[in-house]
Amino acid sequence: MTNARFKRPLLKLSGEAFSPSKGMGIDGERMLAIARTIKDILAIPVELAVVVGGGNFVRGAQLNIPSIQRATADYMGMMATVMNAVALQDTCESIGVQTRVLSSIDVPRVAEKWVRRRAMRHMEKGRVVIIAAGTGNPHFTTDTAAAQRAIEIGCDVIVKATKVDGVYDKDPVTNKDAKRFQKLTYQEALEKNLRFMDQTAIALCREHRMPVFVTDMNVPGNIEAAIRGEDVGTLIES
Repeated sequence: MTNARFKRPLLKLSGEAFSPSKGMGIDGERMLAIARTIKDILAIPVELAVVVGGGNFVRGAQLNIPSIQRATADYMGMMATVMNAVALQDTCESIGVQTRVLSSIDVPRVAEKWVRRRAMRHMEKGRVVIIAAGTGNPHFTTDTAAAQRAIEIGCDVIVKATKVDGVYDKDPVTNKDAKRFQKLTYQEALEKNLRFMDQTAIALCREHRMPVFVTDMNVPGNIEAAIRGEDVGTLIES
């Protein structure tokens, strides 16, 4: 088996990765497929962290209810990520993968409190660290949380699992002539206004020279191949 180019990746999963093709909530088969992918990643071998979103339940930034303040909506989104995290934990452990859920908001009955050194120690012991509740602050996305946590715990890449196989010069869904980039610098991405992550996350990754690999999670083996450094998406680095 080919050795990994990246030894401590952080996998960023949106909440939609867990949801049925139509509707909200959790699809058990999709959750199990992700757990099996995580097991395959560990076999490379690597030390792995995972940041989960909550958009399959609620997206705070898009909750357009006048009586609910934006900060409250964002906290609702954070709690949604906790639900996904504990569901992923149980599913991983049902197939023999040791995990720990660390949350940026206090939910001691279901998750440990986020502590940087604790997360690193779990990873060193071979446990998958599932990070919930974003940064613990409203007005920040889980993209930003992924960048922040990856930098904190010394990850060497963020693998952003999406529905497309990389970063394109234009929308590949509506433009058949769209061109996929194999590699990009952050400067090129900014000049071309390529929004593969939110601007705060991009700024953090650029400042700390954190590579981001964007790949299609729906293709079996893609995430593992990305961690090995194979051409299965777009690598953005300084």
